[in-house]
Amino acid sequence: MNYIPTSIEGLLILEPRVFGDRRGYFFESFSLRDFVEHAGPVDFVQDNESFSARRGVLRGLHFQKGDKAQAKLLRVVRGRVLDVAVDLRPGSATFGKHATVELSGENKRQFFIPRGFAHGFLVLEDDTLFQYKCDNYYAPESEGSLRWNDPDLAIDWGIAPEEVILSEKDSVAPFFRDYPGYSEWRKR
Repeated sequence: MNYIPTSIEGLLILEPRVFGDRRGYFFESFSLRDFVEHAGPVDFVQDNESFSARRGVLRGLHFQKGDKAQAKLLRVVRGRVLDVAVDLRPGSATFGKHATVELSGENKRQFFIPRGFAHGFLVLEDDTLFQYKCDNYYAPESEGSLRWNDPDLAIDWGIAPEEVILSEKDSVAPFFRDYPGYSEWRKR
Protein backbone atom coordinates (compact mmCIF):
# COMPACT_ATOMS: atom_id res chain seq x y z
CA MET A 1 0.00 0.00 0.00
CA ASN A 2 1.26 3.43 -0.91
CA TYR A 3 0.37 6.18 1.64
CA ILE A 4 0.21 9.64 0.04
CA PRO A 5 0.03 12.74 2.27
CA THR A 6 -2.28 15.60 1.24
CA SER A 7 -1.93 19.33 1.80
CA ILE A 8 -3.67 18.88 5.18
CA GLU A 9 -1.83 17.10 7.97
CA GLY A 10 -3.36 13.74 8.85
CA LEU A 11 -5.36 13.27 5.65
CA LEU A 12 -3.94 10.39 3.62
CA ILE A 13 -4.68 8.87 0.24
CA LEU A 14 -4.00 5.14 0.12
CA GLU A 15 -3.19 3.39 -3.14
CA PRO A 16 -3.11 -0.40 -3.02
CA ARG A 17 -0.86 -2.63 -5.06
CA VAL A 18 -3.22 -4.42 -7.43
CA PHE A 19 -2.22 -7.80 -8.84
CA GLY A 20 -4.15 -8.59 -11.99
CA ASP A 21 -4.16 -11.25 -14.64
CA ARG A 22 -6.61 -12.78 -17.12
CA ARG A 23 -8.77 -14.05 -14.22
CA GLY A 24 -9.26 -10.66 -12.58
CA TYR A 25 -7.36 -9.00 -9.75
CA PHE A 26 -6.39 -9.19 -6.08
CA PHE A 27 -5.37 -6.49 -3.64
CA GLU A 28 -5.05 -6.09 0.10
CA SER A 29 -7.57 -3.41 1.07
CA PHE A 30 -6.55 -3.12 4.73
CA SER A 31 -3.77 -4.29 7.04
CA LEU A 32 -3.89 -2.97 10.59
CA ARG A 33 -0.13 -3.39 11.05
CA ASP A 34 0.63 -1.45 7.83
CA PHE A 35 -1.98 1.20 8.60
CA VAL A 36 -0.69 1.87 12.13
CA GLU A 37 2.86 2.18 10.81
CA HIS A 38 1.85 4.92 8.35
CA ALA A 39 -1.20 6.63 9.87
CA GLY A 40 -0.96 5.90 13.59
CA PRO A 41 -3.03 3.84 16.01
CA VAL A 42 -6.63 3.18 15.11
CA ASP A 43 -9.34 0.83 16.31
CA PHE A 44 -12.04 0.60 13.65
CA VAL A 45 -15.31 -0.57 15.24
CA GLN A 46 -17.95 -0.08 12.55
CA ASP A 47 -18.18 -0.61 8.78
CA ASN A 48 -20.76 1.32 6.76
CA GLU A 49 -21.99 1.04 3.18
CA SER A 50 -23.82 3.63 1.10
CA PHE A 51 -25.43 3.01 -2.30
CA SER A 52 -26.38 5.88 -4.61
CA ALA A 53 -28.44 5.06 -7.67
CA ARG A 54 -27.84 8.36 -9.46
CA ARG A 55 -25.02 10.65 -10.41
CA GLY A 56 -25.35 13.97 -8.56
CA VAL A 57 -26.22 12.57 -5.13
CA LEU A 58 -24.31 14.62 -2.56
CA ARG A 59 -23.99 13.41 1.03
CA GLY A 60 -22.50 15.71 3.62
CA LEU A 61 -20.75 17.58 5.00
CA HIS A 62 -21.18 15.50 8.17
CA PHE A 63 -19.20 15.11 11.40
CA GLN A 64 -19.58 13.96 14.98
CA LYS A 65 -18.57 16.20 17.89
CA GLY A 66 -16.46 15.72 21.01
CA ASP A 67 -15.60 12.26 22.23
CA LYS A 68 -18.00 10.81 19.62
CA ALA A 69 -15.88 12.12 16.72
CA GLN A 70 -14.97 9.56 14.08
CA ALA A 71 -11.92 8.79 12.00
CA LYS A 72 -12.90 7.20 8.68
CA LEU A 73 -11.23 5.05 6.04
CA LEU A 74 -13.25 5.42 2.83
CA ARG A 75 -13.35 3.59 -0.48
CA VAL A 76 -15.57 3.06 -3.51
CA VAL A 77 -16.28 -0.51 -4.55
CA ARG A 78 -18.23 0.38 -7.71
CA GLY A 79 -18.65 3.73 -9.42
CA ARG A 80 -16.94 7.06 -8.66
CA VAL A 81 -17.14 9.85 -6.09
CA LEU A 82 -15.47 13.15 -5.33
CA ASP A 83 -14.64 12.83 -1.65
CA VAL A 84 -14.14 15.94 0.51
CA ALA A 85 -12.74 16.50 4.01
CA VAL A 86 -12.91 19.87 5.80
CA ASP A 87 -10.54 20.53 8.71
CA LEU A 88 -12.51 21.49 11.84
CA ARG A 89 -9.73 20.87 14.37
CA PRO A 90 -9.44 23.79 16.81
CA GLY A 91 -6.05 25.48 16.53
CA SER A 92 -5.14 23.68 13.30
CA ALA A 93 -3.12 25.74 10.81
CA THR A 94 -5.49 24.40 8.12
CA PHE A 95 -8.76 24.98 10.02
CA GLY A 96 -11.52 25.65 7.46
CA LYS A 97 -9.44 24.28 4.58
CA HIS A 98 -10.48 21.22 2.61
CA ALA A 99 -8.93 18.47 0.51
CA THR A 100 -10.56 16.43 -2.23
CA VAL A 101 -9.81 13.12 -3.88
CA GLU A 102 -11.55 11.06 -6.52
CA LEU A 103 -12.27 7.55 -5.33
CA SER A 104 -13.47 4.90 -7.75
CA GLY A 105 -13.91 1.19 -8.17
CA GLU A 106 -11.33 1.46 -10.92
CA ASN A 107 -8.54 3.38 -9.12
CA LYS A 108 -9.19 1.54 -5.81
CA ARG A 109 -7.87 4.51 -3.85
CA GLN A 110 -8.87 5.01 -0.24
CA PHE A 111 -9.04 8.18 1.81
CA PHE A 112 -8.20 8.31 5.51
CA ILE A 113 -9.83 11.15 7.43
CA PRO A 114 -8.81 11.45 11.10
CA ARG A 115 -11.10 12.77 13.82
CA GLY A 116 -11.86 16.47 13.67
CA PHE A 117 -13.02 16.74 10.06
CA ALA A 118 -16.34 17.18 8.29
CA HIS A 119 -16.82 14.70 5.45
CA GLY A 120 -18.93 14.62 2.32
CA PHE A 121 -18.97 13.09 -1.13
CA LEU A 122 -20.52 13.71 -4.53
CA VAL A 123 -21.50 10.70 -6.63
CA LEU A 124 -20.01 10.99 -10.14
CA GLU A 125 -21.55 7.83 -11.66
CA ASP A 126 -24.88 6.04 -11.41
CA ASP A 127 -24.99 2.91 -9.22
CA THR A 128 -22.10 3.85 -6.94
CA LEU A 129 -21.29 1.68 -3.92
CA PHE A 130 -19.31 3.42 -1.16
CA GLN A 131 -17.87 1.74 1.95
CA TYR A 132 -16.07 3.06 5.00
CA LYS A 133 -14.69 2.07 8.36
CA CYS A 134 -15.19 4.21 11.48
CA ASP A 135 -13.21 4.21 14.71
CA ASN A 136 -16.22 5.26 16.80
CA TYR A 137 -19.87 4.28 16.79
CA TYR A 138 -22.51 6.52 15.24
CA ALA A 139 -24.06 8.79 17.89
CA PRO A 140 -27.00 10.83 16.53
CA GLU A 141 -26.94 13.20 19.53
CA SER A 142 -23.36 14.23 18.58
CA GLU A 143 -23.98 14.66 14.88
CA GLY A 144 -23.24 17.93 13.10
CA SER A 145 -23.22 19.13 9.53
CA LEU A 146 -22.20 22.04 7.35
CA ARG A 147 -23.78 23.33 4.17
CA TRP A 148 -22.27 21.63 1.10
CA ASN A 149 -22.12 24.89 -0.89
CA ASP A 150 -20.96 27.18 1.91
CA PRO A 151 -19.33 30.26 0.33
CA ASP A 152 -16.60 30.47 2.99
CA LEU A 153 -15.53 26.86 2.39
CA ALA A 154 -15.60 27.43 -1.39
CA ILE A 155 -15.53 23.74 -2.32
CA ASP A 156 -15.48 23.18 -6.08
CA TRP A 157 -17.74 20.14 -6.45
CA GLY A 158 -17.52 20.36 -10.25
CA ILE A 159 -21.30 20.21 -10.70
CA ALA A 160 -24.06 22.73 -11.30
CA PRO A 161 -26.14 23.33 -8.14
CA GLU A 162 -29.36 22.35 -9.93
CA GLU A 163 -27.88 18.89 -10.66
CA VAL A 164 -27.20 18.13 -6.98
CA ILE A 165 -29.51 15.64 -5.23
CA LEU A 166 -29.62 16.29 -1.46
CA SER A 167 -31.41 14.90 1.55
CA GLU A 168 -33.71 17.32 3.35
CA LYS A 169 -31.26 17.39 6.27
CA ASP A 170 -28.31 18.32 4.05
CA SER A 171 -30.26 21.02 2.19
CA VAL A 172 -30.77 22.97 5.45
CA ALA A 173 -27.41 22.28 7.14
CA PRO A 174 -25.86 25.24 9.01
CA PHE A 175 -23.29 27.49 7.40
CA PHE A 176 -19.64 27.53 8.46
CA ARG A 177 -20.11 31.02 9.94
CA ASP A 178 -22.16 29.35 12.71
CA TYR A 179 -19.40 26.87 13.57
CA PRO A 180 -17.29 27.46 16.75
CA GLY A 181 -13.94 28.96 15.78
CA TYR A 182 -15.24 30.68 12.65
CA SER A 183 -14.70 34.23 14.01
CA GLU A 184 -11.03 33.52 14.80
CA TRP A 185 -10.61 31.94 11.36
CA ARG A 186 -12.00 35.06 9.63
CA LYS A 187 -9.43 37.24 11.46
CA ARG A 188 -6.50 35.36 9.92
